[in-house]
Amino acid sequence: MQYNPEIHHRKSIRLKEFDYSQAGYYFVTICTYQREHLFGEIVDGKIQLNEFVEIVKEELLTSEEIRKEIKIDYYSIMPNHIHAIIIIDKHNNVASGNVGANGRSPLRMQPKSLSSFISGYKSVCTKRINEIRNSPGIPLWQRNYYEHVIRNEKELYEIRNYIEYNPLNWKDDEYNK
Repeated sequence: MQYNPEIHHRKSIRLKEFDYSQAGYYFVTICTYQREHLFGEIVDGKIQLNEFVEIVKEELLTSEEIRKEIKIDYYSIMPNHIHAIIIIDKHNNVASGNVGANGRSPLRMQPKSLSSFISGYKSVCTKRINEIRNSPGIPLWQRNYYEHVIRNEKELYEIRNYIEYNPLNWKDDEYNK
């Protein structure tokens, strides 16, 4: 089905006029497609993770090596989503202007931005996990992601606590279907 603006009403959830490539702390949540429990289960407040988690974790941490402007501050992998605090640090940002293997971004996203990082991260995780599942072309993630620009130390502290204690609150979690 082709995109029809009269029917689909796609709206960006990003802050208008905000530069998501600027230095700062960003809290992101990335959900699995249809919130399927692909990464394990929560039992008695403890995460019982599966083999796919190692890929999700490895690719998240490898992102720091590949993308010099990206630092992972804090993260948690839940059965059907991940939470992470992503730092974009312009002091480590070596501007090459390239996005992806060919230097062009088919999505026209800004290089070295939060969206280019998330896009690349989701893509490589999907490819690796789908190889194991023998399910090429099957979505792993929801199309979009949630983000929040962390504006001060109090917010940073509160979000770190939320991420850390998220497994204990799983039964009441909005992402637990």
